[in-house]
Amino acid sequence: MLKNKVAVVYGGAGSLGAGVAKAYVQAGARVFLAGRTEDTLRKAAAEAGAEYDVLDARDEEAVEAHATSVVERAGRIDISVNLVPRGDFQGVPLTEMSVEDYTRPVTQGITCQFVTARAAARRMAAQGSGVILSLDSGSANGSPMMGGTAAADGAIDALIRQLAQEVGPVGVRVCGIWTAGVTDSLTPEKLTAAGAPAMDEAAVDGIRSHLDSLRMTKRSPRIADIAALATFLASDAAAAITGTWINATAGMFAS
Repeated sequence: MLKNKVAVVYGGAGSLGAGVAKAYVQAGARVFLAGRTEDTLRKAAAEAGAEYDVLDARDEEAVEAHATSVVERAGRIDISVNLVPRGDFQGVPLTEMSVEDYTRPVTQGITCQFVTARAAARRMAAQGSGVILSLDSGSANGSPMMGGTAAADGAIDALIRQLAQEVGPVGVRVCGIWTAGVTDSLTPEKLTAAGAPAMDEAAVDGIRSHLDSLRMTKRSPRIADIAALATFLASDAAAAITGTWINATAGMFAS
């Protein structure tokens, strides 16, 4: 589906980024993983059959230079996917949350998404084609105890729709995926960083089961599910899809 395509996956060392990269390579794409930690990037790239570059996706000069470098090495950028963590902090009532914990996912998330999407759009517009993808939880309508996640999602939702309107006439598609949690990407370390109390794998299994119970299908999306959807959206088979968010929450909410 992606034969001869060139893709950049920001946040490529994470479990979801690595899963998307592997699916893209299997679909025929040449993939560049971008992230801040070389050890994990190297491992993810080796497992996926991809290339990698160490990069802070919030640094606009570095992102622009990297996009130029990818075009120099591969000739073009056909797909740009941003899966960079935003520093979300949850589980605390808003009345007790600090300004920093609330605003961090909003400012970091929208900055990173804007910088990478802009770099891709500039180059895709020049070549007359391309696909820019994003992902968030889909909680922009508001979810209790989710901290700044809803606000961050809302900002990114708006960015994707606006950018799609501006670059659509030159052949570039822009869309996103709502997941409301990808359960096999959850780890004790990730959940603790997001504000959960210290927990072991058994406690994480409990959270996975709870998330499953909230879905219409009683099964949460998995990394492989999202990677397959991201492959379809990046392909020519999805040529009519842009300016929207695909609800891949397995029915956690209707849209």
